[in-house]
Amino acid sequence: MLRTLFAPRLVGLHLLVIGVLVAFFLLGRWQLGVFTDSGHPQATDDPAPVALTELSRPGERVTTDEVGRQVTATGTYDATAQLLVADRRPDVDAPGGRASAGAGFWLLTPLTLADGSIMPVVRGWVASPGDPAVDVPAGEVNVVGRLRPPDQSDAVQRGGVLPTGQVATVSTAELLNLWDGDLRDGYVVATRQTPALSATPVAVPAPSVGAPLTWRNLAYAAQWWIFAVFAVYMWFHFVRDAVRSTDPEPQPET
Repeated sequence: MLRTLFAPRLVGLHLLVIGVLVAFFLLGRWQLGVFTDSGHPQATDDPAPVALTELSRPGERVTTDEVGRQVTATGTYDATAQLLVADRRPDVDAPGGRASAGAGFWLLTPLTLADGSIMPVVRGWVASPGDPAVDVPAGEVNVVGRLRPPDQSDAVQRGGVLPTGQVATVSTAELLNLWDGDLRDGYVVATRQTPALSATPVAVPAPSVGAPLTWRNLAYAAQWWIFAVFAVYMWFHFVRDAVRSTDPEPQPET
C-alpha cells in the first residue's frame, strides 16, 4: 500500500491537491476580507472650510450632511460661561466614562458671533481642571474646526453628581438651560485657532459614509472553501481506487 501511495503518479497528485487547497484557502480568505471590510465607513471628499453661518442657523438642527464639515467662525469667547465636559479623551470617537484610562476634560466655551448667536466650541482637552490651558483667550478669535452633532443628554451614565461647572455631554438641550442667548445646534471641535490653541486639540474625523456589506463576497469565500472540500473528496477517491487496483486478488480456497 505504501509503495502505491508514493508512486510517482500519486505523488504528483498529492502535490497538486496540496497546491489547490492552499490556493483555494487563500482565495477564500481574500474574499472574506473583502466582505468584512465592506461594512466600514468610507471617507468622502473633504471640502474646504466654509463659514459656520452657511451650515448652521439658530433654531435649526445639524443634519448628517453637515456633520464633520470644516467651518470657520469669528467671535469672542464668554469665559464666565465655560464648562468642562468630564471624563473625555482627546478624541471624539474614544470611549469616555470614569473607567476610561487617561480620561480628562474637554473645554467647552460659548463663542458669541457677530449676529449675537452662540456656538459651543470645544477648544481642546486637558488632563485636569487646574491646567493653565483652561484660561479663555480674551478678545476676538478666529476658529477653524469641524461641526459635530449634539450628544444625547443620556449618552453617558454616571453614578454621581458632577461638580459645578462640569457637564457629562455636549447637549444642545442642556446648554439651552445653562447659557443665555440664541444657541446654535451642535458644536465645533476646534482644530486650529488665532490666537493659537493652548490645550491639546481634540482629534475629530473627516466626513464619512457608511458602506453596505457585500454579501456576494461572503458567498465567493464559501464557494472557494467548498471547492477545497470537493478537491479533498476527489483526491480520496483517486487514491482509494489506485490502492484497490494494486491489491492482489484473493485466491480461491481449495
